[in-house]
Amino acid sequence: MIEKLQLYLEYPMVKYAFIVGILIALCSALLGVTLVLKRFSFIGDGLSHVAFGALAIASVLNVSNSMFVVMPITIVSAVLLLRTGQNTQVKGDAAIAMLSVTALAMGYLIMNIFSTSTNLSGDVCTTLFGSTSILTLTIGEVWMCVILSVIIVAVFVIFYNKIFAVTFDQNFAKAVGTNVNGYNLLIAVTIAVIIVLAMNLVGSLLISALIIFPAISAMRLFQSFRSVTIFSAVLSVVCTLFGMLISILAGTPVGSTIVAVDALAFLICAVIGSALSINK
Repeated sequence: MIEKLQLYLEYPMVKYAFIVGILIALCSALLGVTLVLKRFSFIGDGLSHVAFGALAIASVLNVSNSMFVVMPITIVSAVLLLRTGQNTQVKGDAAIAMLSVTALAMGYLIMNIFSTSTNLSGDVCTTLFGSTSILTLTIGEVWMCVILSVIIVAVFVIFYNKIFAVTFDQNFAKAVGTNVNGYNLLIAVTIAVIIVLAMNLVGSLLISALIIFPAISAMRLFQSFRSVTIFSAVLSVVCTLFGMLISILAGTPVGSTIVAVDALAFLICAVIGSALSINK
C-alpha cells in the first residue's frame, strides 16, 4: 500500500491535487465558522447550485476555462442572495431555498436541451458529486487556486477583528461605526470564490459539508472563536488529506470520501465533547 502511494505521489498531477485540496480545505474551514455562527450555513448549498447552473452554461457555450463564467455568476448571486436575505419579506433561509432549487433545475434543463455530450448522466453526476477532475488540473489552474487562496486567507487575517464583531453582534458593530453591510458582502463574495474552487474537489452537492463539518466539530470541543477557527482549519486539512489518500488507495470517489472522513471526525469530536462535559 505504501509503495502504491509512493508511486502515485511521483506524478505531478497527484501533487497538484493535494496542494489544491489542502488550500480549499483551509479556506473553507476559516469562513465556515463564521457562516455557522451567523446561522447562514446553507449559503454554501445555494451558491454551489448556482455554480452548477453556471457550469452548465459554460459547457453549452464550450468555454475553454469555465471558471471565467462560473466565478462572476456565483459572486453576483452571492451579492443578490445577501441583499434578498436582508429583506423582511423574504428571509435568508427562504431566499437560499429558492435560489438553490431554481439554479439546480435550470442547470439540468440547460444541459438536457443544449448539451451535445453522449454521457449526460455521467457529466451531471460528476459535476454534482465530484470526480477525478481534481487529478487533471493544469499548472495554470493550480496557480490560480494558490493565488485566490492566499488572498482569502489574507482577507480573513487582516479583517479578523471586524469579521469577529460582525459574526457575534451586528448591532453593536454597527453602533461603533463598523460597516456591517460591507463586511457581510465581503464574507459572501469570499464564500462564492471558495465554492467555485471547491467544485473540482468535492462536487457542487457536497461543498456545504466541507464548509460546515469542520466548524461544528470544533465547536464540540472549544468555546472561543479563535480556538474554534484554528482547530477547524487544522481538522479540515487533516480530513481532506486522509480523504484523498483513502480515495487514491481504495479507488473511491474523492469528494464522497472526504465528506465521509469529515463526518467520522465530527462523530469523534461529539463523543469527546460529551465525555468532557460529563466529567465537568
